[in-house]
Amino acid sequence: MKVNELWLKTFVQSQRSAEELAELLTNAGIEVDALEYTKPTDASFTFKIPPNRGDCLGVEGLAREVAALTGDSFKPLDYQTVSVQSDKLFPIEIQATKACSRYLGCIVEEVDNTLATPEWMLERLETAGIRSVSVVVDIMNYVMLELGQPLHAFDCKSLSHRIVVRMASSGEKITLLDEQEVILQDETLVIADDKAVHAIAGVIGGLESSVKTTTKTLLVECAYFDPVVVRLAGQHYGLKTDAGYRFERGVDPQDQHRVMQRALALLVEITGCKASAIHEVKTDALPKAPKVLLRPRRVEQLLGVRLEDQEIIDCLLKFQMNVEAQGKAYQVCPPSYRQDIHLEVDVIEEIARVYGLHHLPSTPLTGMLAHLPISEKTVTKEAYKTCLINRGYFEAVTYSFVDPDFVKLLGMPKGFQLQNPISSDLAEMRGSCWPGLLQAVQYNQHRQFSRVRLFELGQVFIQESNQVIERPVLAGMCSGEWVAEQWGASKREQDFFDVKKDVEALCALSGQVAIVYEPTTHAALHPGQTAKLMRGDQCLGLLGVLHPKIQKLLKLESTVVVFELDLSVLQSARVPVFQSLSKYPTIRRDLAIVVDKAVPVSKIESVLTQAAGQFLQEVRFFDIYQGKGIDSNKKSVALGLIVGDSSRTLKESEANDIMNNVIHGLRAELDAVLRE
Repeated sequence: MKVNELWLKTFVQSQRSAEELAELLTNAGIEVDALEYTKPTDASFTFKIPPNRGDCLGVEGLAREVAALTGDSFKPLDYQTVSVQSDKLFPIEIQATKACSRYLGCIVEEVDNTLATPEWMLERLETAGIRSVSVVVDIMNYVMLELGQPLHAFDCKSLSHRIVVRMASSGEKITLLDEQEVILQDETLVIADDKAVHAIAGVIGGLESSVKTTTKTLLVECAYFDPVVVRLAGQHYGLKTDAGYRFERGVDPQDQHRVMQRALALLVEITGCKASAIHEVKTDALPKAPKVLLRPRRVEQLLGVRLEDQEIIDCLLKFQMNVEAQGKAYQVCPPSYRQDIHLEVDVIEEIARVYGLHHLPSTPLTGMLAHLPISEKTVTKEAYKTCLINRGYFEAVTYSFVDPDFVKLLGMPKGFQLQNPISSDLAEMRGSCWPGLLQAVQYNQHRQFSRVRLFELGQVFIQESNQVIERPVLAGMCSGEWVAEQWGASKREQDFFDVKKDVEALCALSGQVAIVYEPTTHAALHPGQTAKLMRGDQCLGLLGVLHPKIQKLLKLESTVVVFELDLSVLQSARVPVFQSLSKYPTIRRDLAIVVDKAVPVSKIESVLTQAAGQFLQEVRFFDIYQGKGIDSNKKSVALGLIVGDSSRTLKESEANDIMNNVIHGLRAELDAVLRE
């Protein structure tokens, strides 16, 4: 039998021990069915309750749910109000007003806790899987099973002066009912007096104030605690109790008086005790039932079926919701025990459950799909992926969580730490894609896949000024032979310049000005083989060779070249503009200069471009020489300059003037001399 989200499995328990059953079978004879002979008087139902349905964690709540879904009448639990026979009052103070918004206390005198629990109550408790402790505790548990609201009883003899509901002070200790001593943290809600802590609110009581056979006077507690506070306390101390299970799912904030009266009635009836007046303290933080606007048109949109207004109202009344007309819509106020209803869709879900999901039509969804425009000023991520795949890369997807020890090994800055990590080796949000890719390269090389070319397009997380900034990056990593093994190519490892060509191909997709490579340093990269990519005054990212020490520590067989580019900058593109082809010939002049070995080619190109002026169309570097005939601190750079004009043919004298300006500019800026 399936009722909405509740799965019922019915089984009959004889509630007899194995020895009793064996004796009964012997007396009755083998032909007599043991189950028929014992004549069980009750049945046990096993329910799986969704986390949002705390109202179904009691027999009354389940009965109310079944009645609503089946159309049967529902009869609330009948109880008697206990007359006040004692004038004692125990002071109560709530300091944690948000964590505890209602607290009821009642003094019960002349309790005889040595009495036996009634057989009918014992049977029901045992059937529900709760062991008997004492008559007082059994009554508390029984009421909890009936109404879904946990209660707790303190021995008044162990309490002093007053009850205080507060947050624990860091370092306070309490010995729990299971005799376990725990050190409390300052975010734990506790029940205390002026001297000590007597319970972790909503989770478990303390041993010192627990009810014993000698207990004569009780303080019975019934309260509403914030579900989040109770859940965090249970998780922190590793405590799973029936009370905590219910409080963390939410109990009815308006039902404490009725629950207390039911518990007192059973205590008086069974033990013959005397009860005082109920002392209640509540705060403004007590949850209030929300008012939800329900539109019949929205009901039809979500369910795919048109319901008459009266049908909608009838469905909601079955769940005891208050429905008021408000124009063409309805204002729905759910009962206080339904803390899972806050939005319009929550109310519509209840309508669907009553109407019957099997009655809803299976209608395919239809709608107009709008194609989002792609700006020409932005290069798509797919374009970068395609570019790298065409150049022999494979896309990798690694965890956004990384091992802090591995990040420390790479010498990279400490990233954003997770408060509740999946495991110790996934305890930090990555600040770079390199750790994940490097582990992938290591994994492949250790399994005899020496040639690896991987890239990843993902997010990294940078912590700045107590804020975590999410940034998209494109990272790559190469290792092994520069081309796959073949007869037509010589063997050599991929180097800085092989990967530099791949990066330049990526940068070319944006159509922007040339990229400048500036020498820089990085803890994870090889000194002297690390470059920062600049486009104007914007930094695109880094390109370099993995540091030899790290390569040795990771037992990598070959050099690893890495890059990481900032997509937020890289994706900015320049819209292509047509330029007519020149009908006139160009002039090429070659030049060989000697400059300091430390001068980068990009600097030479920048100087001569400025010196050549508007007629310069292209610069081609075709040779760099160091060796015999050249000072050891110098290098020879050979280049070709192509000059021309789209409107006419340049004169020889103009070309000579351009070359003279270039030579003069190189000499003035870089102390360059012409090579003889």
